[in-house]
Amino acid sequence: MHGRSIQLLGLLLLAAGCAEEVDRDSPGSDSVSPRDGTATDDASRPRDGGGGGDAPASTDGSNPGGQPTIGDCTVFPSGLPSDTDLRAFNADISGLPVHPDSDAIVAWIGADTELHRDFGSGDNGIPLTVVAAGEPLVEVRFLDFGDESDPGPEGWITADESTRYPIPGSAAVESGSDRHVLVADTGRCQLFELFDAEWTGSRWDAAGGAVFDLRTGALRPIGWTSADAAGLPMIPGLVRYEEVAAGRIEHALRFTVRATRRAFILPATHMTSTGSDPEMAPMGMRFRLKASVDISGFSTVNRVILTALKRFGMFVADNGADWFLSGAPNPAWDDDDLSNLNQIKGSDFEVVDTGPIETSYP
Repeated sequence: MHGRSIQLLGLLLLAAGCAEEVDRDSPGSDSVSPRDGTATDDASRPRDGGGGGDAPASTDGSNPGGQPTIGDCTVFPSGLPSDTDLRAFNADISGLPVHPDSDAIVAWIGADTELHRDFGSGDNGIPLTVVAAGEPLVEVRFLDFGDESDPGPEGWITADESTRYPIPGSAAVESGSDRHVLVADTGRCQLFELFDAEWTGSRWDAAGGAVFDLRTGALRPIGWTSADAAGLPMIPGLVRYEEVAAGRIEHALRFTVRATRRAFILPATHMTSTGSDPEMAPMGMRFRLKASVDISGFSTVNRVILTALKRFGMFVADNGADWFLSGAPNPAWDDDDLSNLNQIKGSDFEVVDTGPIETSYP
C-alpha cells in the first residue's frame, strides 16, 4: 500500500472513532423549498443552472442517505477514502490532527478576513450543466494546455489539440475571466470540465479540459492541471442548492487564496506560482471550520454549509481572492441570508494534516 494511504488510513480510522456529532438540521423538512434550478429541454436531457420550479432534491445532486450523487451516479466509489484517489473528497476529517503550521498559514491568508460566499441567486457562481445518456459529442479544441488535457470518449481527433466532449453548445458558461464550463454526464458517470471556454457556433475552444470518472475516482497524472489549478475536479467541490435543500453536504468544498506555495498535497496533482514561503498554503491543502465555532445562530441553510466545513472541510483549489468559497448559482438561493456567512473569519479555520507536502513532480 502507498505510504500516504497507510498514513491517511490510520488518521481516518481515528477520525471515525473521535468525530464529534455536528448539527444536521434538515432545511428540506422545515424551511427550504427544494428548487434545483434544472430546466429540462426534453425528457432525456436535464440542464442544471437555468430556470426554476419545484423538483425533487435528488434529481441531480444529493443523496440524503449519505454519499453524494449526481443523477444515478455516485460521486466517487464508496469505501474508505484514500489520498491516492478522489474519494478523499468524501472523507470526514473532523477528527484528523491539526497541521503544526496551521496558525501561521491561516495568518498569511488573513485571520481577520471574512469568508466570502462566491455564489448566489444570479450569475454569481460556477454553473453546472447536467446531461443524460445519448448527449451528442461536440468538438472541443484546446488552445493552451492540450498536452495536459484529456481526450473524449472517442479519443483524439488531433492529438493534444482537438477531441469531442458531450458538451452542448447551450451549456452554461461561468461569467468573468475564468469562463469555466462544467458538465456532468449521468449516462457515462463522468465529469467534463473546461477552462477559458468559448462556444464558436460549431465547437468549443478552451485553454484546456479534464475528464473525471465518478466510478473510479482516479487522479489526473501527477503534474497535470485541470480546469482548476490544483488538478482537482471542480464539480464535487461546489456548494449546490440541491444538497443544501436535502439537509446535508457530504463532501469537501473548494476555495481560493490569492497566492499559493509552489507545492501540492494529494489528491491535488498540480502546483502553481514560485513561492516557497512555508506559511503559504500549497494546492490541495485542506482547511476545516473549528469544532469550537458556534454555528447555532445561523439559518438552517447556512448551518448545512458550515457543518460541511466542520466535517469535510475545503480544499485550496485555485488562486483567486482569499477565503472565497465556491458554489453553483441557483435562483432559489437567498442572497441576504448567504451573506451572513461573512461572520465567519479566517481565524475560525484550521489546517488539517492530511499528508506530506510535495514540492516536485516525479
